[in-house]
Amino acid sequence: MEQPSRLAGTVRPGGRTARVRAAVLDATQDELVERGFHGLTMDQVAAKAGVGKTTVYRRWKSTTGLVADLMNELANQSSPHADTGDVEADLRANALAVLEALNDGRLGATFQAVIAAATCDEQASQALRAFYLRRIEEWATVVDLAVKRGELPAGTDGPEVIRAISAPLYYRLVVTREPVDHAVAEASVARTLAAARAGAFVTSHG
Repeated sequence: MEQPSRLAGTVRPGGRTARVRAAVLDATQDELVERGFHGLTMDQVAAKAGVGKTTVYRRWKSTTGLVADLMNELANQSSPHADTGDVEADLRANALAVLEALNDGRLGATFQAVIAAATCDEQASQALRAFYLRRIEEWATVVDLAVKRGELPAGTDGPEVIRAISAPLYYRLVVTREPVDHAVAEASVARTLAAARAGAFVTSHG
């Protein structure tokens, strides 16, 4: 689930509207990292982005609107799934992409802020869910390809395999607050792949 840690410098063509959106979302990410979700304010985002408050209020309506758009943009900028022709290499690429994102000082802090917000704000929860469902669906393709190659049993649930890869990493990041390192990512791949090959993720026989 690779993403750039900053939105700045990635403005798409589209004139002033695109530049304003990029500046506002970059400022939103700055504020999330510095102050957390509950310290996020529309006025401060507008000031940091250098745009008028009325523009921010008119387009995004609320701080949860800002967070939702930020998560959507991060999903848009995420790298596509790996396709090495080998399921173990593909799943390792997924685990290492998650590891890189979580250990990025800016991006990891962004995720932690939104995860914290999602525990008490339904709109933040929806934005976070939408982000991860897109990334899970993208990477589940590597499992479907592995099934077609005969590397995994027919009926293996791709999204559940991808969830199992990243779950130990997020548990350490958010719950136990332990280091999330390369060894943890490799172990998650090995265990998940062994379970998948044994049929633990088979939910249908299609």
